[in-house]
Amino acid sequence: MAYRKTPAEISRLEAARERLISCATSVVAEVGWSQASVTAVADSAGIAAGSVYQHFPSKAALAVEVFRRAAGREVEVLGEVLHGPGDPVERLRRGVEVFARRALENRGLAYALLAAPAEPAVGAERLDFRRRYRALWAEVVREGTETGRLPPQNAEITAAALTGAIGEVLVDPLGTPDENTTEELLTDLTAAALRCAGAPTAPTA
Repeated sequence: MAYRKTPAEISRLEAARERLISCATSVVAEVGWSQASVTAVADSAGIAAGSVYQHFPSKAALAVEVFRRAAGREVEVLGEVLHGPGDPVERLRRGVEVFARRALENRGLAYALLAAPAEPAVGAERLDFRRRYRALWAEVVREGTETGRLPPQNAEITAAALTGAIGEVLVDPLGTPDENTTEELLTDLTAAALRCAGAPTAPTA
């Protein structure tokens, strides 16, 4: 008869895997993908490097899981804002502000998700998540044009422009610890995003 893990063993392995992902995320946020070696992650988790391979077949597999978890949470938060209450222009404004503020509050991880050099497997995930961001922006822009709050436009092109521009604007600030520029940056970035979509820059009533 084939050996089957007990519920307690499964629970223990799942807990160990989750801790490993959490530690790997912290290491990536601190030193980036290239320096987040299996040894560095294992040291952070307080385990032997070989133990990492009990949960992930390779460093790339672990890195992909870290990216999916962290980027997935950002997509989830943005989706909650863009699908929330308020007219499409107000939700667009809030979406840009919330996304950027979260990035600036966790600069190391945000830089890793947006721009830090990474191995091909992580790069492929980054492209996939950019498509998810574009889909969310396109949805709210499309709603804005349909309700007359935004001028007629190709929502997909505007969404692609927003995705690229927001990330590009944030890259340099994410590498600098000057907190004094945060509010000014958020104001300017939000205004630029609204202009991109043809919306009024002042918050709607």
